[in-house]
Amino acid sequence: MERKVVYRGAVFTIAFAREKNGAFPASEFFDGLNQLDKAKLMALFLIAGDHGKFYNPEKFGDLGDGLYEFKSSQLRMPFAYAKNERGLILLTYGFIKKKDKTPKEEITRAWRIYNEDQAEAKLTIVRRVKP
Repeated sequence: MERKVVYRGAVFTIAFAREKNGAFPASEFFDGLNQLDKAKLMALFLIAGDHGKFYNPEKFGDLGDGLYEFKSSQLRMPFAYAKNERGLILLTYGFIKKKDKTPKEEITRAWRIYNEDQAEAKLTIVRRVKP
């Protein structure tokens, strides 16, 4: 599967997860942002991609069970690490957070998109069989 990459860093590549219908919700969200908001999120992608570790809870959130989020003011972009593609962070989609706590439906949507992407990726992995 061809990945739609937003940033290729020294430690991680950051790409948009793809739904089974072929859509890239995170890309659509990111592309619809103004230049300032894009720049703020891109700065977070650079940190994650080049350094691999993030310590600032105001910029990087842990949503539990292996789901995380990039945070810039009220902008949120949930992500998870790809299972079978080492060094790949998958952005599931983006949303504007309006409450103190991330709503469960947002977490459910992030997992659905991630799982659809991983199911498609699993189908395209080719293993070489020894003769």
